[in-house]
Amino acid sequence: MAPLLPGLFPALLLAAPVALGGVAVDAPVAGEVGGPELVLEARKILTAAEGPAGVVDNGVLAIRDGRITFVGKLADLPPAEGGRVFEDLGERWLSPGFIDLHTHESGESLYSGVNDLNDTVYLTNPGLRASSAVTPGNKSSMGAARVGVTSVLYIPGSGSNMGGAGVLLKTGFDKYEDCEVRNPGSLKLAQSGNPERFAWGVARSFMNWHTRNTFERGLEYAHRWADFEKNGGEEPEIDIQWELFRDLLAKRTQVSAHTQIYQVVLESLTMVTQEFGLDLYIDHGTIGAWRLGGLAQELGVPAMLGPRNVDAPARGFMQWAGHIEAEGFRGVAAGYQQAGHKVIGFNTDSPVIMDEEYTMQAAMAVHFGLDDSNMEAVRGLTINPAIAAGIDDVVGSLEVGKHADIVVISGHPADPRSRISKVFIEGRHIQ
Repeated sequence: MAPLLPGLFPALLLAAPVALGGVAVDAPVAGEVGGPELVLEARKILTAAEGPAGVVDNGVLAIRDGRITFVGKLADLPPAEGGRVFEDLGERWLSPGFIDLHTHESGESLYSGVNDLNDTVYLTNPGLRASSAVTPGNKSSMGAARVGVTSVLYIPGSGSNMGGAGVLLKTGFDKYEDCEVRNPGSLKLAQSGNPERFAWGVARSFMNWHTRNTFERGLEYAHRWADFEKNGGEEPEIDIQWELFRDLLAKRTQVSAHTQIYQVVLESLTMVTQEFGLDLYIDHGTIGAWRLGGLAQELGVPAMLGPRNVDAPARGFMQWAGHIEAEGFRGVAAGYQQAGHKVIGFNTDSPVIMDEEYTMQAAMAVHFGLDDSNMEAVRGLTINPAIAAGIDDVVGSLEVGKHADIVVISGHPADPRSRISKVFIEGRHIQ
């Protein structure tokens, strides 16, 4: 693609100093707030939108004040309102920024020896807030930004059945006010696969009772507040232990459930969604749980799968008795897709798998059978997590009005051979 402004060097235009009262100051950067519009020319734009608009070949994308103002063909680009800077990216592609809804590394790194969260005081801890432990600009978050993970859900661990409130964050920034997307980001629920080892080892004997009891008490509190806000009367007393349930009842946030194994995922679906009517998405979702893909789709429950990508072959008594068919390794994402599920995403459970390997989750899903003919691998890294977290109005796809969270990459994001050359978050060039 030939440069539109021969002889101009976009890198110089983006950071040109301006004399102001005899003192040189940096001019507003193109694409950022207060700067001229930035137009990126690319060989292919993966918008992650539905239908024919999902891919634009030989297109342009415009950014002003940190938001996307145009996506399409150069011939259709409207006249500029104010300054405009073009940057020709040659053969490179554009993708939405990647979104990881399961990370424990937006505070001090777990590898640093600093235990910044303790979610195992009680079997359920809905009053805990992960936001209090956020360390903006920490090494892990900045590393995630450099590989295109522009948004994360930072959550408590899974040592108890209910770890507390996560927080949705932008990576790549060093001020909390710039990072926060939504707080609370979710209620972290852990159904099996860690909390049964709590304290002296309660196994699963109290798991469903404690979880249901906490939901009942929290929602009773939320309903009292909802009734007061609607009808007036005596104002309820604020109790930080239950405040999160007001957001859940009002559908301002979701339950993110660390849940795996068929029976346990079934309990998560039936308890949280059917019994209590709350918004839920599955984290992990492995060990036979793909068989529930149809039910999860019917209930409107997205599935954020990983970091395990495959289910091992069925063996032992269940196979011998005919309850589970003999089969080889099965791709987890492919299993959900084949069961009829449509909102499939991935997660790293960082630092179990570092965010630097996030796109490999999508690559492994395709390798083990996920049909990518409709760009489902890309959608699983971008718009599907945004839908699950209820932030798809601002991030997750390259569409007009959304945050300019953009990855400049040499090819398909799920191709391990692809290389990232630039990352923008809200129009700011992070790397």
